[in-house]
Amino acid sequence: QVQLVESGGGLVQAGGSLRLSCAASGSIFSVNVMGWYRQAPGKQRELVATITSLGATNYADSVKGRFTISRDNAKTTVYLQMNRLKPEDTAVYYCYARILGGSSPRYGDYWGQGTQVTVSS
Repeated sequence: QVQLVESGGGLVQAGGSLRLSCAASGSIFSVNVMGWYRQAPGKQRELVATITSLGATNYADSVKGRFTISRDNAKTTVYLQMNRLKPEDTAVYYCYARILGGSSPRYGDYWGQGTQVTVSS
């Protein structure tokens, strides 16, 4: 099967930085889009950033210029470098990937378990 395992969350003061990582593992043939979403208490899950297998990126307006998404050469690990963090960035961050693998003959959507990011003012 396919798994996404995240790491790197934590507590940081406003203006600080954190780096999230997410590694895809298991029976994987191809990874298409990878990205990060977040969900704050009482709010809907929202897109933070995505990156395609060709390296094209997309960011939420609220994080442009502060966050950078990247992938490793094997294209199975995605990173989110978060700089100049704000209290409103506090949320559970979820890794996402569209993967051809496991027992399915089609691409499927996979999610990580989530990692907490807390930014104190």
